Amino acid sequence: MGDSPQSVIPIVDLAASAPTEQAANELCKAFREVGFAYIKNHGIPEERIEEAFSWSHKFFNLPQSEKDKAPHPPEGWYHRGYSSVGREKVSQNVFDPNSLAQHRKIPDQKESFELGREDDAVMRNIWPPAAALPGFREFLVDFYGRCNALETTLLTTVAVGLGLDADFFESCHRGRDNQLRLLHYPPFAAELLERGQADCIGAHSDFGTMTLLFQDAVGGLEIEDQHQGGRFRPVPYIPGTIVVNIGDMLMRWTNDELRSTIHRVRTPTETEANPETCMRMTKRRYSIPFFIGADPKTVVDCVPTCHGPERPKRYEPVTTQEYFTMRMNALY
Repeated sequence: MGDSPQSVIPIVDLAASAPTEQAANELCKAFREVGFAYIKNHGIPEERIEEAFSWSHKFFNLPQSEKDKAPHPPEGWYHRGYSSVGREKVSQNVFDPNSLAQHRKIPDQKESFELGREDDAVMRNIWPPAAALPGFREFLVDFYGRCNALETTLLTTVAVGLGLDADFFESCHRGRDNQLRLLHYPPFAAELLERGQADCIGAHSDFGTMTLLFQDAVGGLEIEDQHQGGRFRPVPYIPGTIVVNIGDMLMRWTNDELRSTIHRVRTPTETEANPETCMRMTKRRYSIPFFIGADPKTVVDCVPTCHGPERPKRYEPVTTQEYFTMRMNALY
């Protein structure tokens, strides 16, 4: 495969109003071979996506004291509200306390705001005061709903591509236990990134069913080459598309037929030094991931089209809640 984004990650025309068998086959092919796809004609208007980034800029531009009025709770599993720079450290298969302590010595240089469905009685959304950012809550609740609609289309398309009933996956996602995340990567000294003394987001896989990623034109997202471990390739912004990638749950569901690909963020650096500090800095970056998760009590076990006498199951059944709790508690 070449290094251009189009050759590494396919662009799939989703035709969101009525996904075709061709789109289903192309999407599953991309997820088998790369674990990622760009999708176009996805059904979310571009002006809404631009407005989402505008609200993200407004939120992160608030004084620190205002952002801190919507604090992420101390529990890792309660993934809501605002996290300041260094609060979260993304990890991959690191769970014991000593290893986590060592891992967290290289902080993630990002801040975030998380929300889920408004009617969640367990993880209630934590909003900044309405007076600080009028309209913020209303817009994000609407945008969350638009992402939910795209989720239905994607789950149906993947099911068809795997030879399953069209509602196989959608029936396990009725509760809409998803997460919308605003991310901001402030500039920091490029030397720290280059020396491995700081990170944007380290190499990891997502652990839900799928992730939608809205990214700005700055770039920085990279995926690991599945043929050359440790080599990462860029996933640049392509206008009119959304990046979609597989999470661990869908990989387990499909017995590794669909790939949960390792990826990271390394924000590009400015070519010239900042005149005030005389240091080269990383570029400011914003992104908005939407994490699609199955209902918490869903038992994730291999689908019937992905195992047989010559193809044994690779994973023991696990509930979404059990797997999520294990992964989330390692991050905070």
